[in-house]
Amino acid sequence: MSGPGVAAAAQPDAWSAYLRGLEALGRRVLRDDFPSDPAGRDDCFRHLGQQVLCWLEWSIGYGDPAAPAFQRQNDAITPWGGPNADNVYRHARVAPGHRYRIRGRTNSCEDFALAVRAGFRHTATPATLKELTASDVGIGRDQSFELVLGGAGREPNHVPLPDGAVMCSIREYYFDWSPSEPATFTIEHVGGPAAGQPELPGGLAEALDLTERSLVFWNDYMRDARARQEDNSFGNKIDVPRGLQLSQFGFCFYDLGPDEALVVECDVPDARYWSFQLYGMHFFRPFDLGRTTSLNHRQAHVAADGSVHLVAAHSDPGVVNWLDTTGRALGLVNYRHFWGSRMPELRTRVVPLADVRAALPPHTPAVSASARSREVAARRAHLAWRFRT
Repeated sequence: MSGPGVAAAAQPDAWSAYLRGLEALGRRVLRDDFPSDPAGRDDCFRHLGQQVLCWLEWSIGYGDPAAPAFQRQNDAITPWGGPNADNVYRHARVAPGHRYRIRGRTNSCEDFALAVRAGFRHTATPATLKELTASDVGIGRDQSFELVLGGAGREPNHVPLPDGAVMCSIREYYFDWSPSEPATFTIEHVGGPAAGQPELPGGLAEALDLTERSLVFWNDYMRDARARQEDNSFGNKIDVPRGLQLSQFGFCFYDLGPDEALVVECDVPDARYWSFQLYGMHFFRPFDLGRTTSLNHRQAHVAADGSVHLVAAHSDPGVVNWLDTTGRALGLVNYRHFWGSRMPELRTRVVPLADVRAALPPHTPAVSASARSREVAARRAHLAWRFRT
């Protein structure tokens, strides 16, 4: 027996099970394998709240592949899994046997990557099945575009939907951080069988499962990655076999005292896009709403000799290329290297904050307090546009 009456009768039990599951997750993050210092524990529960919001919205509001829409994730409210500070992330449900049309305009977005995926990285089926990069098919800044997913077709803007596809993911790239109109994306279902929104019990069960998987997977990922290398130095290149294929990564877990700084040095990277970004130990970003926690190839100062020096510190050292730890004694400096050749050698050293200037090239530009305020204000102005809705 099934029908609306039966489904409605199951909803209170499903909701109660969901709440019990959240209570169990609150106990789960208190175990020894999660950060237990006061700052880390505070981050645990803030991140749990963010993940509840993210996955409940995805599972309840975006569940029908025959009536898709893009959900924005990994913004200032729903960060998970090492979000790129220079990206906007969007996801929509899709299914094999269906056909979709994606339309939009890039505006100030300088590139975007579309991926057809079998699941999120922290799920049991995280594979990327098909990819398309806007610049590879002639889509640039301030252009309207149309892409087709699924069905037959060989045109450059067509992307197949292989068996196992469950979502279409978009990563928008913003390099200049200008206060300008960001990209717009719409997705329309244009062919395929009816599907329907999942019933509430199934949606709640999926939301709880995704929340738990995200919290546990990324905590384990960060803990294991740190165990494989020494603090305050970059380990070997991080391979991401289940992520997008255009990327290389370097990890440096820092552990700094109140009056210490981490100086990072490398030759200017040979890549179309590179960046250094800070993360908390749950692999979420302390977002740039009032701090500079990331610098990309357009933003970072490059010395006259072709070298790049960055300083991660709790207090402003008064020089260019400061990454603000936001007071986190323990965290991650993540290097990203996209569309390029080999990663450069990344060298580090820990110095007293008072000695930072002596550790940098002689002509490193100074940054006054007023100039730093203007830097942060410009970043905030861009983010107000990027995440305006």
